[in-house]
Amino acid sequence: MKAMVLNHAGSPLVWTDLPDRQPGPGEVRVKVLACGVCRTDLHVFDGDLPDPKSPVIPGHEIVGRIDAIGPGVTGLTLGERVGVPWLGHTCGVCPSCAAQRENLCDAPLFTGYTRDGGFATAVIADARFAFPLGEVGSDVSLAPLLCAGLIGWRSLKIAGEGKRLGIYGFGAAGHIVAQVAQWQGREVFAFTRPGDTATQDFARGLGVAWAGGSDEAPPAPLDAAIIYATVGDLVPLALRAVRKGGRVVCAGIHMSDIPAFPYDILWEERELVSVANLTRQDGIEFLALAPRIGIHVTTTLYPLDQANQALADLRAGRFEGAAVLVP
Repeated sequence: MKAMVLNHAGSPLVWTDLPDRQPGPGEVRVKVLACGVCRTDLHVFDGDLPDPKSPVIPGHEIVGRIDAIGPGVTGLTLGERVGVPWLGHTCGVCPSCAAQRENLCDAPLFTGYTRDGGFATAVIADARFAFPLGEVGSDVSLAPLLCAGLIGWRSLKIAGEGKRLGIYGFGAAGHIVAQVAQWQGREVFAFTRPGDTATQDFARGLGVAWAGGSDEAPPAPLDAAIIYATVGDLVPLALRAVRKGGRVVCAGIHMSDIPAFPYDILWEERELVSVANLTRQDGIEFLALAPRIGIHVTTTLYPLDQANQALADLRAGRFEGAAVLVP
């Protein structure tokens, strides 16, 4: 197998030949057909997340076909197309797992961070966290659904059922969630970097009710806001934008420090909450729903060996939607 390997945080990924790996008990080997490039991959690359596997193969929006099955695996077949997400293993016995909150597991493993991921031609996955995808949709269009879509779905559920939804950061997750929210009958308000008229036009092209800079007030108070951008300064802005009793959801795994803000923008029972990871139930729900919604995923393709360029372009905001690596 070949892979783009991160040997040290902050150093370029290295194109590496590796021995073929065999799945162990409860595992499958997946031949990678496409792997999305997520902002969390940048956090792994930059060393923002503690205690990574080192060296590690990043990537956790994986679409591929099973080409080897380990002992004890049931319900999956050779050649089946599956998706492998960020949450790659849970213990099943801690209090969170016992309470059906496996996204908060005390001993998890994360694909592309604490176990090797999909910036490679093959990946070993826990069979419990390999979602059957069927044959509808292209490999490239499905890949971003495995994190941008799944975390977007979980954050949308946590945001509640309010009709006016603000989205701060209109990238891979934002442009997917906007389509889901509109399908649900909500009004979507898109917030971008100040002056980023290209992304605002992109959002309007997807039918949002309003698009503007994050420094602007929406034309009406929001019922809820979801922050996908990793900028702590957005939290007070979003709190000011939501109505009394509104909710602000921080959907990233990492965010810069949140600045001090006056209590009166939190008062009147506004809520500030976070999203952590996902559950398998999130995956089952969303991946079953996505074909009915008819989500259009905007993608920019890169060959696998150009993963460093894809990460650089993501950091600089050089494309709309999501980047996808294709071996």
